[in-house]
Amino acid sequence: MSFLKTLERHRWDDVRASILSHTAADVERALGQAAAGRCSLDALQALLSPAATPYLEPMLRLAWQKTLQRFGRTVQLFAPLYVSNECHNICSYCGFSMENKIPRKILTDAELLREAGALKKLNFDHVLVVSGESAQKVGMPYFEHALALLRPHFANISLEVQPLDTADYAKLRTLGLSAVLVYQETYNREDYHRYHLKGRKADFDYRVETPDRLGEAGVHKIGLGALYGLEDWRVDSFFVALHLDYLEHTYWRSRYSIAFPRLRPHAGGLEPKVEMTDHDLAQAICAFRLFSNEVEISLTTREAPRLRDHAMRLGVTTMSAGAKTNPGGYSNPGHPDGKDSSLEQFHMADERSPEAIAAMLRSQGYEPVWKDWDPCYDIAV
Repeated sequence: MSFLKTLERHRWDDVRASILSHTAADVERALGQAAAGRCSLDALQALLSPAATPYLEPMLRLAWQKTLQRFGRTVQLFAPLYVSNECHNICSYCGFSMENKIPRKILTDAELLREAGALKKLNFDHVLVVSGESAQKVGMPYFEHALALLRPHFANISLEVQPLDTADYAKLRTLGLSAVLVYQETYNREDYHRYHLKGRKADFDYRVETPDRLGEAGVHKIGLGALYGLEDWRVDSFFVALHLDYLEHTYWRSRYSIAFPRLRPHAGGLEPKVEMTDHDLAQAICAFRLFSNEVEISLTTREAPRLRDHAMRLGVTTMSAGAKTNPGGYSNPGHPDGKDSSLEQFHMADERSPEAIAAMLRSQGYEPVWKDWDPCYDIAV
């Protein structure tokens, strides 16, 4: 039993046609559902549809109300800690893709601890360990060792690395792992293979079943998402919601988060196939908040300050801040700005410091929270 069974019952083209068929009356009914409680999947389709475009203002007001009720005036801040850009996949949208001729690096113990020290000085107590997908060079032994080095320095550690097996996730959980983010990129099976040309990531089924393995391993929080720009954002958003709905009912002990990354410039860059405007992004975020009052919604430094400054009113509860997407970017003494663009996965749009982001949040009456989960609550550790 896995999400694949649910996915196979929904054809991409049928879902797209259904979304496009929704009317203004459907949107108004969906808003009524959202005001009364949680939306159905059909109501979500209405909120994602072109017919909902004129209803963004009421969607915004209701999404903000729902967010305040559940999360209050708090926003979690985290930093991605890139440990390697080695990758054995060929993915047409990623700067780490194996075919890109860029310098490759894996952080040593000393470099990893320097990064930890630099992040602690920036107030972070929550880090997301990120790497390219290279199981031979940066696999389970590396992750086990990295968690052992980092755990004394941070309240909680998340991972965004290559998909692993259930037993591996269970082991990492005992070593202090609190969350794993794994994005399907697109749920369009046929076109997925157009973007993933070589490597383990080309296995659509193994990747889409990763959250099942995380749930089976009892991982505290599971992150989902699509990469917007690859395919129709409305349809991929529906499939992310379908996946979330399945997981919440199947692995109800875990928490869930959703991210909304849009394609950003990178080495060997791929132009977006489908544009997702700022208005579209706001509509998608609000639709997800109205679909689920409980899900955490994240917006990273891929997005520009003008959008992130208002993200809380859309339903966003988590942000990265001061992010570097190159290994060693926070402490590299060879680059005064802590940045070697030749090693980046993609370019940032919001380059403000963590303290500047925290000050922005405080100016709007929000409390920046520098950690996600305290280990004292995890009785399995």
